Amino acid sequence: MRRFFLLFFLLIVIVPVFFVRADELEDVTKALESLRKDLNAKESNYQQLNSRLNDIKKRVNNLEVEIGKKEAEVKKGEEALDYQKNLLNERARSYYKNINKNSLNLLTVLTSDNLSESLRGFFYQQSLVDQDKNTIIKVVLYIKNLEDIKRDLETEKLGLSSLKQEIDSQSKILAGQISQTRTQIAQLSARQQDLIAQKQASLNISRSASTLGRCDSDLTNGRDPGFSPRFAMFTYGVPNRVGLNQYGAKGRAEAGQNYETILRAYYNFDEMKKAENIQIKVDGHNTYSLEDYVKRIYEVPESWHIEVLKAQAIAARSYALAYTNNGAGSICDSENCQVFHDDPKTGAWDQAVRETEGLTMYQGGSPIKAWYSSTHGGYVFSSGEIGWSGTSWTKHANDFDGSIGSFADLSSRAYDRDSPWFYCDWGSRGEYNKTAWLKSDELADIVNIILLVKNDPSTRDHLYQVDKSNPAGTDTWDFEKVKSELRSRGINPFSSISDASVGADFGSGRSSSVNFSGDGGNASFSASEFKDWFNLRAPSNIQIVGPLFNVEKR
Repeated sequence: MRRFFLLFFLLIVIVPVFFVRADELEDVTKALESLRKDLNAKESNYQQLNSRLNDIKKRVNNLEVEIGKKEAEVKKGEEALDYQKNLLNERARSYYKNINKNSLNLLTVLTSDNLSESLRGFFYQQSLVDQDKNTIIKVVLYIKNLEDIKRDLETEKLGLSSLKQEIDSQSKILAGQISQTRTQIAQLSARQQDLIAQKQASLNISRSASTLGRCDSDLTNGRDPGFSPRFAMFTYGVPNRVGLNQYGAKGRAEAGQNYETILRAYYNFDEMKKAENIQIKVDGHNTYSLEDYVKRIYEVPESWHIEVLKAQAIAARSYALAYTNNGAGSICDSENCQVFHDDPKTGAWDQAVRETEGLTMYQGGSPIKAWYSSTHGGYVFSSGEIGWSGTSWTKHANDFDGSIGSFADLSSRAYDRDSPWFYCDWGSRGEYNKTAWLKSDELADIVNIILLVKNDPSTRDHLYQVDKSNPAGTDTWDFEKVKSELRSRGINPFSSISDASVGADFGSGRSSSVNFSGDGGNASFSASEFKDWFNLRAPSNIQIVGPLFNVEKR
């Protein structure tokens, strides 16, 4: 009897689960239908649609788990079914037997001399009949409800199967449309990147710490562009962030690190050993012994800490050997290779070269191509991360002391924080006092073109910078035209930006998102997406030149 009531209680629990799941199936179906309609619309935002589809997939997976649990419950119910049927047969026989006895007992009561005793017998027999009757009813309900649940379960499984097929179909459609969009972007990528490269080249950003050129930061030069509010995008470091960070090495040396510790912070190498009897041919100059060549390298000021000079001498030696294949080829004399002059340096640099004589970094028996630049902005990147071929001797590493959780932390803890290239808004406009500040409506224009091209990729050829000729051979849409195009597509444009912020992943050293608010509401973009379109649309040669950047408002 206890087993029966346990099973009957299980039945009561199982039944309402179906109704909850049926509602969920209906909700998922409606969500999928909404997604299908949006997929057919040209203005679909594929990232949002993909997120919605993934959410539907998760909900369907949850449904599948629940249906699996229900199948297990039904299986348990079926295992108990034989017992229930036997119980039904036993109770049915008992019922008919006891009800017949009870009829006889009623006659006995009516004819008995001992009425009290006869009544007790009659009511006892009646209670047995009632127990049998109740048990029969419960068993019949159990069997009926179990059959109903099995039937509903099959309906649910068919509905789930149909949903999964539809999801697979919509996933393929969405993947195809995303692929098509990416293909469209890829077809224009080479031209866009070439334009950005040309624009960046006009900035004349120096790679070498010894170069006289410096970042003309609008936070420190004090020049007023003549308008307010104003915004500017500030990049951490210079474009090449691979290998030795010259200003970072300076900070490390001043913190007490020796040249080997400094080099291992920036490169992967097996050993340092002496390279001897190698001649280096310099394009446009003579051929020198390796040591005489390194004495003529002008990459860092010789007033710096001696450990920095030693690290730089070893890096220069390693680079020259790798570049020339141990002297078999020649090397250029500019920043494209290493800055070289005919006259040897003296003083501390000569000392550093002599005290590290012949020392070269090797990996796998070969000298490593030890790239370096003036300022990395607090992070070291591997060659593969900046678009070059991947190499085993370059690495991704933090270049700061302690931990970083904000831009303020980075500015106070990065080893290269004293570099004039550490935090710079690159580019300038003569008409605004040679600054890189943008007006509120100019920043709003950049936000608007991103909104437009995300909505309609076919507009991209009209969205280059307005102060230069259109590289696609068509007309460039100005601020008002872009706003008009947005309105025609049902999108509210920005006329001005009131606030902007940048989110960053301080573990990887990359900005992650850029967020805006203004009269058009709020807008957010991935940092890489914003950077690409900013660099194509921003006026003059104003640029973001690296993966980690921030926005300033004054």
